[in-house]
Amino acid sequence: MQRLKFLVWPSIAGLLAALLILDRWVLPGTSSFNPLGYETVSYANAVRIAAPAVVNIYTAKLVSSRPNPMVNDRFFRRFAQPGQQHQRIERSLGSGVIVTAEGHILTNNHVIAGADAIQVLLQDGRSANAVVIGTDAPTDLAVLKIDLPDLQPITLGDSNAARVGDVVLAIGNPLGFGHSVTQGIVSALGRYGLQPNAYEDYIQTDASIHLGNSGGALIDTRGRLLGINTLIYTGSSGGHNTATGIGISLAIPVNMAVFVMQDLIDYGEVIRGWLGISVEPVGVPRADGKSGQALVVVDVANNSPAQKAGLKPGDLITHIDGEPVRDGRMTVHRIALLRPGDSVEIAVLRDQQSIELTAVVGALNQAQAGG
Repeated sequence: MQRLKFLVWPSIAGLLAALLILDRWVLPGTSSFNPLGYETVSYANAVRIAAPAVVNIYTAKLVSSRPNPMVNDRFFRRFAQPGQQHQRIERSLGSGVIVTAEGHILTNNHVIAGADAIQVLLQDGRSANAVVIGTDAPTDLAVLKIDLPDLQPITLGDSNAARVGDVVLAIGNPLGFGHSVTQGIVSALGRYGLQPNAYEDYIQTDASIHLGNSGGALIDTRGRLLGINTLIYTGSSGGHNTATGIGISLAIPVNMAVFVMQDLIDYGEVIRGWLGISVEPVGVPRADGKSGQALVVVDVANNSPAQKAGLKPGDLITHIDGEPVRDGRMTVHRIALLRPGDSVEIAVLRDQQSIELTAVVGALNQAQAGG
């Protein structure tokens, strides 16, 4: 009997140890205990931080009905009533992001374009009428302002630090459902050629975007604003604001959006830098034997900052402020972000000679184009 006891207890102890191992390390989902300290992947904290700054935007526009076609017909003219015009209210929806404690909201220009009334609904249930501070059609951005206490502005991120593959979240008001969150990754950076303007530099993501998300927030996993959701790309419609997309969503980088917003607040318009040159990219050999890029100057505007600095057609621009030139479109963007009066160093190749020029940036107006 004593010998049996010595045999049974080790067996029971071994069985219990085996069950414990199966329960804790082998069998999935059988216990919440995790010996390695891993936690369930969740972005709830990022959403909790950012969501109070994302608002729903509702607009109303008074639209006159089409004139009665019978007015133009001799026979039916006496039966028609040309003096009567009917009006109806056209409503639309979108999203926005509170950026300052004073109530400034970033959204898309197309969300509020032509609106006669704009109402903003916050996540906490409060609502307010919004006034338009300014709009910028070239970037499809607008700044609104509401007057409410205790607003929670979003924390700004750095879109220049975004990387392809980074996890991002889109928060907005899709299809009028209210606050909704979708998740994806940064699919590409610097997308352009989808809209008829010169200031495209979109962040492409595969976060699901629908009608009503326009103007909403694209955030990183720490709840910081990376961009303003603006476009859905579909295979049939190109870059349009349709009801749903095919996994290609586009956002305006936050760095560009904040630049535009600050100008609209300070000046009522966006003041962009201008040199007065037209350029085209061209390949050039580098000192290490590899092929590089430069910008060939195609045209120089009369009495422009570029002409005053000594730039001529045929010059090859290789560096701006010491940075190598890689993309003509991005160079134009970079110049546009400069302030009138700023000095910019331009390195050019002319007749195989390297020349350093200094230009004083001018202001771009509606009649001027190019860099």
